[in-house]
Amino acid sequence: MRERAVQATEKQIGVQMTEMTMMDRMKPALLVLEDGTSFTGIACGADGESFGEICFNTSLVGYQEVISDPSYAGQIVTMTYPHIGNYGVNAADMQSDHLALRGLVVHDMCYEPSNFRSERSLPALLSERGVVAIEGIDTRKLTRHIRDCGMQRAAISTVDLDAASLLAKVKDSQGLAGINLASTVSCASAYHYDEDLHDFDFAKKPAPPHRYRVVAYDCGIKRGILRGLRDAGCDVTVVPWDTPAKEALSYDPDGIFFSNGPGDPEPVEATYGTVRELIGVKPIFGICLGNQMIALAAGSRIEKLKFGHHGGNQPVMNLRTGRVEITAQNHGFGLVFPSLGALVPELSGGIAEHADDLRFWSEKKIAPVVENARYGRIQLTHVNLNDGTAEGIALLDQPVFSVQYHPEASPGPTDSTYLFAAFTRLMDAWTPGDASYLDIDIAADRLAAWA
Repeated sequence: MRERAVQATEKQIGVQMTEMTMMDRMKPALLVLEDGTSFTGIACGADGESFGEICFNTSLVGYQEVISDPSYAGQIVTMTYPHIGNYGVNAADMQSDHLALRGLVVHDMCYEPSNFRSERSLPALLSERGVVAIEGIDTRKLTRHIRDCGMQRAAISTVDLDAASLLAKVKDSQGLAGINLASTVSCASAYHYDEDLHDFDFAKKPAPPHRYRVVAYDCGIKRGILRGLRDAGCDVTVVPWDTPAKEALSYDPDGIFFSNGPGDPEPVEATYGTVRELIGVKPIFGICLGNQMIALAAGSRIEKLKFGHHGGNQPVMNLRTGRVEITAQNHGFGLVFPSLGALVPELSGGIAEHADDLRFWSEKKIAPVVENARYGRIQLTHVNLNDGTAEGIALLDQPVFSVQYHPEASPGPTDSTYLFAAFTRLMDAWTPGDASYLDIDIAADRLAAWA
């Protein structure tokens, strides 16, 4: 009798647990792409309907840093790793106060996370912040489709489950081209960054005393980047994306930083116009959108990549040192290196003709130099080994360098944190023609940060 009672109680508990874990997983949802491809699944975020450009991210971990990255403004993010949400979310890992992405697509969502740092579940955060999300999707099939057909407009809906109806709305929705998304995610006014170390920094050495005053232009900046600057000894004042050069210089900075940000760089005219005013006045470092701002200031052409670079496993070679970094990236646009000017053969291994695939230079172990009409000699410093696109440049006749990827590693590997040290070396001393501040042993630099 007692045994049957125990079995009945266990069965009741099992039913209750199943109901608790399934109650939010029974709402149908629909994902429709601009080319008519559709996927049915289950809602795992907020109710509603959202539109954006669909992309995929190949990171194995770091989903919270991904969804809170302002660079995803205007986009629906597909996580290629199948199980998402297993370690929950917490306030310390947020890269911004707001979630700028338009939607999230996963294969399998975890509703009951298990981790000592977890404060709540990912679905709870998405629901609270109004982000529409869908699970139960074959994300491998979707990713292959995006790789074959390119990024395109899409929608996730929990209210309109008719594929033809939702497709019509997708075709009427706005794309990313020509839209200044940086203005939507930048800070409203200048502020001083003074965040303390977090619990995940327990193994790091204390940040060195602030030796450098840096003005950071916020085009969608991540907290991880601000921490990277702090850990390199920088006292950082963050300013909005359209801050005039005169105002930035009023802080008497030792250097200027231009941050990551979302979408099409062409409409962000106020920022790359400011870059033109500041080049030659102060040392400058740019990443991601900041790299594109510097390239546009120099007259480069920008191209839209077929499916972009989104993830924490992109191999990049530093052409100056020959070292390969595994990098974190998030961008859909990139500079076209040959558009910066004609090659200088005597500084490019005697080669006078540009190569369409920049892996040509990694094979030759040459960092080529072009003659730019505005700023003189510009060196290609970094190349993506997956697709041969440009990943970094240095102006040899001005104290300026930039990379297309994210050295702060939020999320991602820490191979590229040396670039923050390179920025301090640039602020310490620079002579025309010298880009040796980039010639850093990345292994030694990475180890030096840990206690």
